[in-house]
Amino acid sequence: MTDTNPEYLAPLQDMHFLLQEMQANTDTNNEDLLFVLEQAARFAERELAPINALGDSQGCTLKDGQVTLPPKMKAAFQSYAQAGWMGLSMPEQWGGQDLPETLAACVGEILTAANHAFSMTPALTMSACRAIMGYGTDELKQTYLSKMIAGTWTGTMCMTESHCGSDLGLIRSSAQPTSDGHYSIKGNKIFISAGSQDASDNIIHLVLARVKDAPKGIKGLSLFLVPAKLQDDSGQWIAPNQVSCIGIEEKMGIHANPTCSMAFEGSTGYLIGKENQGINAMFAMMNEMRLGTAMQGVGLSERSFQKSLSYAKDRTQMRSLSGVKAKDKEADPIIHHPDVRRMLLTQKVFAQGGRALGQFCAQLLDETQQDGSKESQMLLDMLTPIAKGFCTEMGLESASHAIQIHGGHGFVKESGVEQLYRDGRIATLYEGTTGIQALDLLGRKVLGTQGKSLMVFTKMMHTLCKENEDNQQQAALLTELKKYSKQWPELTMQLGGKAMKNPDEVGAASFDYLMYSGYVTLAYFWARMAITSQQLLNSKRDGKQTAKSATVNEEFLKGKIANATFYFERILPRAEAHRLSMMTGWHNLQNI
Repeated sequence: MTDTNPEYLAPLQDMHFLLQEMQANTDTNNEDLLFVLEQAARFAERELAPINALGDSQGCTLKDGQVTLPPKMKAAFQSYAQAGWMGLSMPEQWGGQDLPETLAACVGEILTAANHAFSMTPALTMSACRAIMGYGTDELKQTYLSKMIAGTWTGTMCMTESHCGSDLGLIRSSAQPTSDGHYSIKGNKIFISAGSQDASDNIIHLVLARVKDAPKGIKGLSLFLVPAKLQDDSGQWIAPNQVSCIGIEEKMGIHANPTCSMAFEGSTGYLIGKENQGINAMFAMMNEMRLGTAMQGVGLSERSFQKSLSYAKDRTQMRSLSGVKAKDKEADPIIHHPDVRRMLLTQKVFAQGGRALGQFCAQLLDETQQDGSKESQMLLDMLTPIAKGFCTEMGLESASHAIQIHGGHGFVKESGVEQLYRDGRIATLYEGTTGIQALDLLGRKVLGTQGKSLMVFTKMMHTLCKENEDNQQQAALLTELKKYSKQWPELTMQLGGKAMKNPDEVGAASFDYLMYSGYVTLAYFWARMAITSQQLLNSKRDGKQTAKSATVNEEFLKGKIANATFYFERILPRAEAHRLSMMTGWHNLQNI
């Protein structure tokens, strides 16, 4: 690979547009943010993307209870940690850089687009840190946070057991209080990403377990911090803690990140939070992971688009329907074929629309952390399952389009796009499948708040339309968006009425409701991007451009507007099919 044909290029121009034009960062200099972002892009492009296929082919190995990563993956992680990237948005008191979540979301996308398997370990570690910061004792914070944020130690989530999957109330792992005030943890966990590896000196497991006589179900779960290694008598963190990896999964994808079966055999654990309230602390960790997973879906769409676009420009096959385009060649590049362009633009609008949604969620996360805004928290709670469920599903569709654009070459390893699909398939599963996100959205976040959270967002949609009702250039988009701002709450009320008679109506409608919500949510962000782009273009043409708008590429802005039109005309109509499907009800699902 050479610099003239890079494996992946971070979409910095679009990220700059979102950071500079679509939101205001009042506490941090935007130039500083952009500089950090560019350095992250450089690392991902030069260190992570080139080893993505190699890590996939080499995989991880397990011997005598120790997992070994592919050598270049291990070296890349250690370089990443030593450069200080782990603690990008973590508090300074623990060694972090305390930069905004909006920046961290961009960096997270870049990492996963460049190397999905690599990105998982830093993401899990920082989520574990959030749980410790939110619920751990001062002693736990002092002991563990600085080393985890430095990347010397890494973290995991240990929830799932073989018999229960996502039904955490069935967890059997036990925790027995000890005479020294700690707990003895016993049980087996499965599907633990980076549960064992040789890139860090210690691994800090956050384990859900049940204290004796605790209530049944999730109300009886407690969360424990269980290090793989403890301090010995000399103060060195080298004493084994009866934590062992007893197997690694042979998976469909993400081969360079080990998915482990872990055994805790009387391991020393430290309570995080209070007994029987572990699910609260775990969800603090999981909600952040769900937003991170949403950005994995965005990164998958972006990477799929880049691979597809590069191939479509070079690959020649047949002549264009409207006449010869490449007279010096036997056939025309396939980018001239309308159906290929349809797939390329579909990938592009999912990547850029999902990125805008992810940035908005990150902005809400910043607001909730800074001032505890209840409205921001309510909105974030509602948008999180939409972002996680919808963006990962669309990422997978984008990867499927990449295979289709490559034709037979997309089905073989050499092209690299089949790995994108294999790696990306997991994002729709972990941190809660799409079906679970859908139930969470409709059942808890919308109906569970009597529609209050939804009304906050649809009010934003209505306000955008009202404030731009004289905007003739984007009138068609705004007219369509205004229709959905009314229809979405009306559908929700109808579903709520049906659910009062039969709770299964919620489950029957939930997937289509989530997908409908996803298409409409992205429509809002595409309308905003089109309006902003048009305003910047107008200011340039009127000679009134600001210092910021002067740096925005005019071709890029025109492309934004054209892509918004494509989204509204070609993609948003899918919402209507989901509307019709969700309203058919439970009755047609009974005869299997």
